Amino acid sequence: MNLESILFSQGFGTRRQCRGLIADARVSVAGESCTDPLADFDTDGLVFGVDDESWPFHERAYLALNKPAGYECSRDPQHHLSVFHLLPPQFAERNVQCVGRLDQDTTGLLLLSDDGQFVHAFTSPKRKVPKIYVATTRHPVDDAQLQALRDGVLLHGERAPSVALAANARGEHELELSVLEGKYHQVKRMVAAAGNRVEALHRERIGGYTLPADLAPGAWKWLDAAELTALRNTG
Repeated sequence: MNLESILFSQGFGTRRQCRGLIADARVSVAGESCTDPLADFDTDGLVFGVDDESWPFHERAYLALNKPAGYECSRDPQHHLSVFHLLPPQFAERNVQCVGRLDQDTTGLLLLSDDGQFVHAFTSPKRKVPKIYVATTRHPVDDAQLQALRDGVLLHGERAPSVALAANARGEHELELSVLEGKYHQVKRMVAAAGNRVEALHRERIGGYTLPADLAPGAWKWLDAAELTALRNTG
């Protein structure tokens, strides 16, 4: 692939803007400046630089973000900053999307991608991808509440009960909840229907992929092949 096309595919602007970056000697490959937009490179394992910042080539973007509180999962946020403020602008340029949404006050694992099939696979209720949340509760967690969540609670406006795959106490005011669906405020509504109230909510896991302990709030990472395989493990 030629250098202009590489930059364009990775979200560095229009083709004209990419040619400008190259002509201005702002792009390097293997540590060497390259001013030829038509120079061809093998994209397998390619790492190039723009303004001395390294950028690995990825045909598709698969990202994990440790979402902090106070950010909306929208390109057009209403009351808070968008999660896209936490990412390099190249991702918005290449139309990376949130894979589902977290409420502005919910923290934890958020996936993003520019692969439409991947986004659909992890948002469609038919795919039955489990998600694990940790909720801090206002009142102590008791066995009756946990059993109600396992048996299913009827949410306002719903005809069928919402059932937790698993519900376990982690502490007096903390419970772990595993759900398949992604309804509006689902975990908060389920906990309320069981007789408690969520004070803080954190998504810890999607499928077989757990948010890395060393990924700080607000930080993001590329997902590698092994992590994508773990993500798809719903067993």
